[in-house]
Amino acid sequence: MLVEHLLWLAAMGLLILVSGFFSSSEAALFLLNRRQRRQLARGNRPQRAAAHLLEDPDRLLTAVLFWNLVVNVTYFAMASIASLRLESAGQRQQAGAFALASLLTIIVFAEMLPKSVAVLHPRRLASWLAIPLAAAVRVVDPVLPAIRWTNILSLRLFWPHFTPEPYLEVTDLERAVHVSTADATLLQQEKTVLQNIVSLSTMRVDELMRPRTKFLSFAPPVSLDDLAGKSPPSGYVLVTEPDSEEIAGAIPVHEVTRVPKKNLDQYATQIVYVPWCTTVAHAMEQMREKDRRIAAVVNEFGETIGIVTFEDILHTTFTQDASRSERLLKQQSIQSVGKGQWRVTGMTTLKRLQRWFHVDLPACKSVTVAGLVQETLGRLPEPGDRCVCGRFHFYVLEIPERGQMVLQLTLQGEPEDLA
Repeated sequence: MLVEHLLWLAAMGLLILVSGFFSSSEAALFLLNRRQRRQLARGNRPQRAAAHLLEDPDRLLTAVLFWNLVVNVTYFAMASIASLRLESAGQRQQAGAFALASLLTIIVFAEMLPKSVAVLHPRRLASWLAIPLAAAVRVVDPVLPAIRWTNILSLRLFWPHFTPEPYLEVTDLERAVHVSTADATLLQQEKTVLQNIVSLSTMRVDELMRPRTKFLSFAPPVSLDDLAGKSPPSGYVLVTEPDSEEIAGAIPVHEVTRVPKKNLDQYATQIVYVPWCTTVAHAMEQMREKDRRIAAVVNEFGETIGIVTFEDILHTTFTQDASRSERLLKQQSIQSVGKGQWRVTGMTTLKRLQRWFHVDLPACKSVTVAGLVQETLGRLPEPGDRCVCGRFHFYVLEIPERGQMVLQLTLQGEPEDLA
């Protein structure tokens, strides 16, 4: 009798281990982020197997749930049989205690503990468990179509009018923000962030980018002496191609734990390339999909005219009245200097100018004040130049260096004293 009981306990213990295997596999694999999946896809055979399983998550999840259900049902069937035998032998208290202990054991050692370990070390466990899990998934592949059809038929039978929820509209988000808090200040901040997020879909990258004059780039090999003891303004050291000035990679200074004196370019990561006319939202999507922190903005000739960093996009999203001039030049883009007169930077976008003064500008190809002045004059501006565009009158005050033009602006009909 004792031997029989030990055999039952050994079989139930084995089922707990199998159930824990599938529970930890599910948690570990589905906790992997996009970057970790790409790293696994370039790793050894078990790591590549884990990445391959995640290419079809529906197949993987269905197989894991199927095996977990089979194992758990078998476990509870064996626990029930053992409890009934104890009860038939007149040991009712022992039977109840055994049933309760069996339930707590499978909850703790087949669910809670394996998933907790998987949460702490998802990538390591995914690599270890991928090969046997792939074999288990292949075993149930023949029955997966039947399971899917059963699911579809049950939905049509019990929920015939079930329809997928439509995509959220901007108005839905606004209502959600409005009812989420009664704090007026917090409500305004949330609305500002929401508006900034929506504006990313209409803002072009050349309105947000750092122009070539506002970032540092070096040809390989890059040494610490090239930085001259200064941190790059963008937070990234940009590495060009060996035979041109086009950006080939970026070194995230804040992520490099040990900075060598020579060959810094070995830490360079790849970047994405986007055209000047694309939106910031599209550029951000490209960066997210390819797990890049920088996008190089190129013109129609394929030349790099600027860069957009992930931090620049976050700053624009979460800063109220975000200004590129304040972010790059550390000065206000539009500043009142007298009655009817304002001081503006050449980097100020025309959209910002129109929003500030509530005045529409005639159609033009440029997106910044500096570009508008150049387009109107037909040449590079010089201090003292004047030009008129719609109701806006511009007077070039100074050009300390390329890309940092400062102008004085007045509106037509307002007192104009440019002396």
